[in-house]
Amino acid sequence: MSENPENRETPENREDSERPEPSEAGKPGSEKRETPEAVKPEAVRPETPAEEVRVPEAPEVPVAAAPAGAEPSGRRRLFSALWPPRVTRAQLVVALLLFVLGLGLAIQVSSTSENSALRGARQEDLVRILDELDDRTQRLEDEKARLEKQRTELESSSDQAEEARKQTQEKERQLGILAGSVAAEGPGITLTVGDPTGAVESDMLLDAIQELRAAGAEAIQVNGVRVVADSYFTGSGDDMRIDGTKVAAPYVFKVIGKPEDLEPALNIPGGVVQTLEKEQATATVERSAKIVVDALRPAKRPDYAQSSSQ
Repeated sequence: MSENPENRETPENREDSERPEPSEAGKPGSEKRETPEAVKPEAVRPETPAEEVRVPEAPEVPVAAAPAGAEPSGRRRLFSALWPPRVTRAQLVVALLLFVLGLGLAIQVSSTSENSALRGARQEDLVRILDELDDRTQRLEDEKARLEKQRTELESSSDQAEEARKQTQEKERQLGILAGSVAAEGPGITLTVGDPTGAVESDMLLDAIQELRAAGAEAIQVNGVRVVADSYFTGSGDDMRIDGTKVAAPYVFKVIGKPEDLEPALNIPGGVVQTLEKEQATATVERSAKIVVDALRPAKRPDYAQSSSQ
């Protein structure tokens, strides 16, 4: 049996047969792409240590700045503890209440110190003011005793009608003096107010009248004008008027009352005399055993008021 020449084994065919067949991996287009999971992370290189920076030692000085990284000083720790502030609601309410309480106490102390008329007064002035108060109390006690005596006389008198008539006449005379319809005389003082600069105001004269009345003045006359309960002062300087009547400086007050009470009332600290002297006016007080108040006012009959006694 003859062999086919094509099937004859040659060295080239032997090499081809011995050569391995290409796998699918070797074929073009058959390469497998590596997925991100398949990619192996590269080894992370360790960071190289930073170079140490050595701070040169500072020379010893009284106050040196703390190097970076050093522990904070006591002042810094205190500041960090206090700021920012950590305030609770309870602390805020307590602080507000303390503030209101302190404000009220400050206002009270301020008003008390400013409104005290006797602040800085001397001992002799305080003694004189105390004596004046005692005198006023004594006058009230005397008036009470007098009224009680009148009541007793009316109750014990055999002729009550005659006794009532006498007391009525006495009361009419007293009321006439107070109303200015009857002339009066008695011990008292004379107050003379000079006003060279025209600085005296009407309210200053009115304050003098009020102070004299509080000291027990029973009849007052100023420059020929009788001053009574319904008198009024207006104007100032060259246009000063009392009850519409023009009066000019010097203003002369004739006052009937107890001189020992009237004069100290005008000279108390911060009183009439000191107030006038602050305005560059002059004020002199003279005691007298007899003061005559003869300026009269017409008696007025009330238009609407009537006696309610039966």
